[in-house]
Amino acid sequence: MTPLIDVRSLRKRFGAVLAVDDLSFSVNRGEVLGFLGPNGAGKSTTMRIIAGFIAPTAGTALVCGEDIQSNPVAAKRRIGYVPEGSPLYGDMTPEGFLKFICDVRQMSREERRKAVATAIDRVQLDEVLHRRIDTLSKGFRRRVGLAQAIIHDPDVLILDEPTDGLDPNQKHLVRELIRSMGDTKAIIVSTHILEEVDAVCDRALIIDRGRVVADGTPMQLHARSPDFNAVSLKVTKAETDRAVKLLRAVPKVASVEAVEQIHGSTRLLVRPQDGEFIAEAVGAALHGAHLATTDMNNVVGTLDDVFRSVTLNQGR
Repeated sequence: MTPLIDVRSLRKRFGAVLAVDDLSFSVNRGEVLGFLGPNGAGKSTTMRIIAGFIAPTAGTALVCGEDIQSNPVAAKRRIGYVPEGSPLYGDMTPEGFLKFICDVRQMSREERRKAVATAIDRVQLDEVLHRRIDTLSKGFRRRVGLAQAIIHDPDVLILDEPTDGLDPNQKHLVRELIRSMGDTKAIIVSTHILEEVDAVCDRALIIDRGRVVADGTPMQLHARSPDFNAVSLKVTKAETDRAVKLLRAVPKVASVEAVEQIHGSTRLLVRPQDGEFIAEAVGAALHGAHLATTDMNNVVGTLDDVFRSVTLNQGR
C-alpha cells in the first residue's frame, strides 16, 4: 500500500535551533495518527512542512505521491489543514468564509453549493452561519476551521490541536467527526490530550527534540507503561503483610506495593514482569490462601506514564 503521507528525512533549522531532526514516518489511507510530543518538540513545524506552509531545510514530504516542494499545488489540493489556533477572517461570516474557500479551491457554483451545505451539516454550524466570526465562541470558531479543512473532501487531513480549549460536548463532536472520516482518509492529529489518542487514533507517534522516540498502536504504547497488566486490589489493614508476602511469591510478579490506606483497608499494586498477564495467577493465589479482597482489577497503564518516560531526559 502506498502511503498518502510519506515524510522522508525531514530537517528544519531556525538559526541555531534544530526544530526537526531527520524525521521520517508515513500514514496510510484509513489511518488516524496521533502526533504527540512536549512543547517545542517540532510537531507544529512538521505539520506546517507537510502542509506546504514552510519549507524544510532538508528532506521532503509526499502527499498522495506528490512532492510538497516540487509540486506544491497538486499536493495541497489533496490536503485539508487546521493550523494551531485555527486562524480565520474575523470580519466574515462562516457562510461567507466557506464560500470564499470554495472559490480559492476553484470549485464550480454547483460544487460550492453542495460542499458548503455538507460541511455546515457535518460540523453543525447552522445556528451561527450569518454571524461575524469574531463574535463566535472558541468552539464555533474551531468548527469553522474544521469546516474549511474538509470542504473539498481531501484525502489527507492535518489537524493541529483540533480540540484545544473546547468543552466536553464540543470535543465529542470533533472526535466523532474524525472517527467518521478515519476509514477513508489519512489523518494526522496533533494533541496534548492523551485520552484523545485512545478515543480516535489507530496509531501514535511521539517525538522529542524533532526525533521519533515512540511509534505504535495505543495498546502497544500502553504496554510500555510500568503498570501495564498490573493488578490493583484492596485487602484489610490486618491482612496487608500476609497479602504482600503471598503475592510476591506468585510467578511473574515483579513487585508488590502498598499505594494507599483507605478506611482500614490497603490498596496494593501488583506489578508484573515484562508486562505479563498475572491477574488469574494473583486471583488464584488469593483464593487458595482464603484471603479476602475487594476492588480487584487489571490495570492497563497510562499513556501519561509512557509519554513522560520517553520524553524526559531524551538527549538532555
